[in-house]
Amino acid sequence: MNKETVKNIRKGLIADCTKCFGLCCTALNIMPSSDFPIIKPAGTPCMNLRSDYSCQIHSQLREKGFKGCTVFDCLGAGQVVSQVTFNGQSWRDNPKIREKMFQVFPIMEQIHEMIAYAAEAISYDIPATLSDKLSQKLMELQGLTKLDSDELLSLDLVMYRYTLNELLTATSDIIREDIIAKLPGAKKVKEYDHARADWIGKKLKDKDLRGTDFRGAYLIATDMQNTDLRAVSFIGTDLRDADLSGANLSTSMFLTQMQINSAKGDVETILPPHLQRPPHWIN
Repeated sequence: MNKETVKNIRKGLIADCTKCFGLCCTALNIMPSSDFPIIKPAGTPCMNLRSDYSCQIHSQLREKGFKGCTVFDCLGAGQVVSQVTFNGQSWRDNPKIREKMFQVFPIMEQIHEMIAYAAEAISYDIPATLSDKLSQKLMELQGLTKLDSDELLSLDLVMYRYTLNELLTATSDIIREDIIAKLPGAKKVKEYDHARADWIGKKLKDKDLRGTDFRGAYLIATDMQNTDLRAVSFIGTDLRDADLSGANLSTSMFLTQMQINSAKGDVETILPPHLQRPPHWIN
């Protein structure tokens, strides 16, 4: 799969709320927390959802306690479910599809997340055999987005995630090993393995963490100001309230917009080119 095709696939993972029927505001379950001030069962529209599927407090979400809404990113799953899976039919106009549409949305969201990871992995300089396997997996995942609602509901997403994770891990290891080998001093790859580590609140300011594996790690409220995080693997890492001010994430791997949205940063934070600086970050 050529780079231009992959680039276009990644562009298609940008959410367009104008083409969605407010699915993130209806399908998902919400419980009171620091991210949300209300209880909202799955399948129940948020009290702030307008009749045109826009949010009546969109410009004041964080001020009114809905921080979680400013973090969430469906990666374009909402518009695909609305316009492709259900052919532009709204759950309001056709109540018969309501329940099924709400059930399909989180499934499509997971598929889009896997597509984003696979597309990113292909963009790296990796062996042709690995790139070919990722290309095949990416085409397979894209095919899933065209399934009808019943087919989507019957999918075994665990199987798809397992096979993709093997390819993502191989990609991450190749990139990280290359970076670590170039670091000064004798370095062992295993010294940079902090997968699933509990580093909540840890002080990592000004550290050189290039090539670290943070898969599934808890970095909640971690201080990573001015930290070098190039070639770091962030698959499934919890970055809520982590301070990334001045950090270099320019070549961080498998970092998502949701992770960035949940963290803190500033104008000095260097992000990968496919990610946007959150508007709530300090300017």
